[in-house]
Amino acid sequence: MPNKIGGPRVLLRQLRQTLAEPLASQERLDKIVDLIAKNMRADVCSFYVLRDDNALELFATCGLKREAVHNTSLRLGEGLVGVIAAEAKALNLADASTHPSFSYKPETGEDRFHAFLGVPVLRSGQMLGVLVVQNADIRAYSEDETEGMLTTATILAEMLSASEFDALVKPGSDINLRKPRTIRAIGFSEGIAIGQVVLHDPRVVVTNFIADDIDEEIKKLDKALRSMRVSIDDMFSHNDMQISSEHREILESYRMFANDRGWVRRIREAIENGLTAEAAVERVQNDTRAKMMRQSDAYIRDRLHDLDDLANRLLRTLTGNGIASKTNELPKNAIIVARTMGPAELLEYDRSKLGAIVLEEGAATAHVAIVARSLGIVAIGGADPCVSICENGDEIIVDGKLGIVHLRPNADVKSAYIDKQKLSSERLAQYAKLRDKPAITKDGIEINLLQNSGLLSDMKSLDETGAKGIGLFRTELQFMIASKLPRIGEQVELYSKAIKAAGDREITFRLLDIGGDKVVPYMRSAVEENPAMGWRSLRLALARPGLLKTQIRALLKAANGGRLKILVPMVTQTDEFCQTKEMVNKEIARLSRMGEKTPSKVELGAMIEVPSILFELDILLPKVDFISIGSNDLVQFLTATDRANPRVAGNYDAISLPRLRALRHIVREAKKHKVPLTMCGELASNPLEALALMAIGMTSLSMGGSSVGPIKEMVLSIELKPIKKIIKKALKNGSNAGSIRQILTNYVQSQNLSL
Repeated sequence: MPNKIGGPRVLLRQLRQTLAEPLASQERLDKIVDLIAKNMRADVCSFYVLRDDNALELFATCGLKREAVHNTSLRLGEGLVGVIAAEAKALNLADASTHPSFSYKPETGEDRFHAFLGVPVLRSGQMLGVLVVQNADIRAYSEDETEGMLTTATILAEMLSASEFDALVKPGSDINLRKPRTIRAIGFSEGIAIGQVVLHDPRVVVTNFIADDIDEEIKKLDKALRSMRVSIDDMFSHNDMQISSEHREILESYRMFANDRGWVRRIREAIENGLTAEAAVERVQNDTRAKMMRQSDAYIRDRLHDLDDLANRLLRTLTGNGIASKTNELPKNAIIVARTMGPAELLEYDRSKLGAIVLEEGAATAHVAIVARSLGIVAIGGADPCVSICENGDEIIVDGKLGIVHLRPNADVKSAYIDKQKLSSERLAQYAKLRDKPAITKDGIEINLLQNSGLLSDMKSLDETGAKGIGLFRTELQFMIASKLPRIGEQVELYSKAIKAAGDREITFRLLDIGGDKVVPYMRSAVEENPAMGWRSLRLALARPGLLKTQIRALLKAANGGRLKILVPMVTQTDEFCQTKEMVNKEIARLSRMGEKTPSKVELGAMIEVPSILFELDILLPKVDFISIGSNDLVQFLTATDRANPRVAGNYDAISLPRLRALRHIVREAKKHKVPLTMCGELASNPLEALALMAIGMTSLSMGGSSVGPIKEMVLSIELKPIKKIIKKALKNGSNAGSIRQILTNYVQSQNLSL
């Protein structure tokens, strides 16, 4: 740096002294730009801050006219400063006036300056402002000078995020970092939650930015990199990281970034300019994130998440900060914000204080979404980039029905949602009044409303909802949240308690449905290209008969001489059901020989969720006691749509014409063979979809507990026969009839019904 005085290390030490002095905000900022100008032998140093209206306001300057401070502003993209903010790139010009985006502001008096160097001020990839130096001479700034400016910008970003300059913000405006944000996403479960952000995987907060010993910081970085690389290599041998090719792909990304020389070199350069190792990692990640966020290539944007995770991993290694325990004290009305989350992770939180979960990834049929609905927790997915733009403690509002997240909402929005929350409470009270009413349509058709469950904690809502029983008890949740394979005694205890909680109401236990996206970490599984169609559910259970026999035995014991309903999942052909039935009969005979109680009656049903079985219903139905439809998987396979992939969520319309025809075929075959049929998928949880199911003849629906009230209200408010005629005609006319969803919506609106 030929023109420097001491370089960035000296400047950072001077900045640290300035930060420690008892100065007013403007005085401190004026001193900072003066120090930067002197250190770089610049005629001008200016600092622009991005406001919440996307204008860059001049907050401080040394060399331009002082009266321009807080009076000069540029729009995002306007002038050289606006270009830097829009593109998140440094701009180094020997003569600024020759650049096509040059915009002269007369009030600043900058017409006599030629050389220009501007760098973005970033935090978590977010644009906070622009730092600029200028000289009267025509010259290019060196790479070292650019690097020194970027390093200094890191300190300014931290000062802004720490509300250091709040006193300088004009009334009625705010800096961009704290502006309200609205994110449109996908609602997983209805409801409104108002609370505080709790990051599921909190970012490491860097508190020490300026290095005392550069050599020691380099050694610390090298040691942390070695440790992190070893841990990544170790993860390749872990069972839970070999379950699917997706996990392995993420690990490969980690390994690639961890060994990327360019990434490591940039971190080392930031340390050599005076930052601590952890501050250098954060600075480089800020720059990288800002550039990658502005890429249109979806693959590059996906890799950004991997790089974020890796940088956080390295920061934890450097600082010794582990991932925060989920058992830590949560604030009241905590809103968990995460990139992704499994059901077991959700269950680690204190649910009495949990208002909602907000995920950047996932779909409404993801298992964490199903568990959230089961527990009555408001949930939203597809809320990218919520994780990177919020901080622990930020105010947040989650609207599950509309699929909207309001981050740092203004007073008007918050007031409106407080009113909506009050109305929501009134609706819940209205649903409670319907609890004991039979679900009968206005024209006398009774609908059997059941509840889906999987946890003892959500069995409690049976009494509150008035559901007639448990149409689907997901036994796999016990396996997914356990650290080791549940023993037979543990299974018997769970099933016994569930039967007791159900009382004299029916309860249907679905046999173990794991594999695919239902990861059980303690069970070894080979890498599969398409795990949803791989070694999972019934085929896994039949391949491991000891596992299946143990569960059947536990269920038979838990029945304690009473009735027992068992549902066999993912039946692809009748022979699989027959194998399971034979195993159940053998276990009943075994218990009888041992003198133990056997159930007074065992009903064995098949879950219809694989398209192949639709063409064998005439063979299957005479052998079953009942059937249930698993709409999540059935629609996934019928549409060739990954139900957990938000990019193709638009293809996953379960009540579009071909899907509804397939469902009607099942209804007709069940009636023909006089076999009871229940819809147990998440499809039954939504009023409009439930109406479509009723219109094709389904009269037994099982859903999440929080959906029973809204569905019962819908049932009580309609005449079903006219809708059945309309849908029958639409299914007959095929594509000429138009969208089934739109037909139902139009009918509901014409009848002034509120679904």
